Amino acid sequence: MPDETCEIPSDPAVPGDTAAASGPPDGLVLVSTPIGNLQDLSPRAVAVLGAAHTLLCEDTRVTSRLCAVLGINPTLLALHDHNEDGRIPQVLRLLGEGRRVALVSDAGTPLVSDPGYRLVRAALEAGLPVSAVPGPNAALLALTLSGLPPHPFLFMGFLPPKGAARRVVLARLRAAERAGLAATLLFHEAPHRLAEALTDMAELLGPRQAAVARELTKRFEEVVRGPLPELAARYAAVPPRGEVTLVVGPPPAEAAPAEADLDALLRAALEGHSLKEAVAEVTAATGLPRRVVYARALVLGDHES
Repeated sequence: MPDETCEIPSDPAVPGDTAAASGPPDGLVLVSTPIGNLQDLSPRAVAVLGAAHTLLCEDTRVTSRLCAVLGINPTLLALHDHNEDGRIPQVLRLLGEGRRVALVSDAGTPLVSDPGYRLVRAALEAGLPVSAVPGPNAALLALTLSGLPPHPFLFMGFLPPKGAARRVVLARLRAAERAGLAATLLFHEAPHRLAEALTDMAELLGPRQAAVARELTKRFEEVVRGPLPELAARYAAVPPRGEVTLVVGPPPAEAAPAEADLDALLRAALEGHSLKEAVAEVTAATGLPRRVVYARALVLGDHES
């Protein structure tokens, strides 16, 4: 276990303070906000938000409610996937003028499946200070509650909403596992797509252990654990409600891919590529001879035509 110490300030900030003993940080500050329980907002986060001149947020309606609860009134500017590039010059100008700017997402840690990465890169390249206030994160909380190996892990964010594209991504993950990747996988998923995603995972990743974490930190928090096929059947019968994070365990140790696995990889690759491209991708992923993969692809094409 690393030898780490926790620095306790002699005069820590408390809720309502506008500055810690050393004052609020300058520049751009990424502030984590609650994912469901307001009590998870840290005193330092409250202090930084209270000291911000400008607050960047995904949805001003969501963040204005948080500001009302905290009794603060910063200038709110929307920053989301569709306007981030256009907003960057304005924010850099504010930072260059010495304004304190905080960035929040609707919930959780900024940039993790949320906008802000391009702004952070631009601020760093401009030599402007960037700091963060850590806090709630649904993916890490789901990982710790899953009962699955906590490290290494690979956070994938949201899978593509369309089935064909989703299966291609999962096939590539499986290919990476064939090449040696052995990590617990983390995903966010929309509740109405959960059953389909679990079904695709069961087909392409195998019947490994997984956990579905729902409504974390909220009143109806739930974590359901089990093999992927069982979870797929459960949520196909009773669709979930609320925010969902999915944790999938690492693959078991194995040798060469079974024929069924090869077929699944080929089907997924063929959905988004030509026969030649699909064969090349699966050959590289599995290490099998190209002629073997090509022959199997032709068989699949004959059976499914």
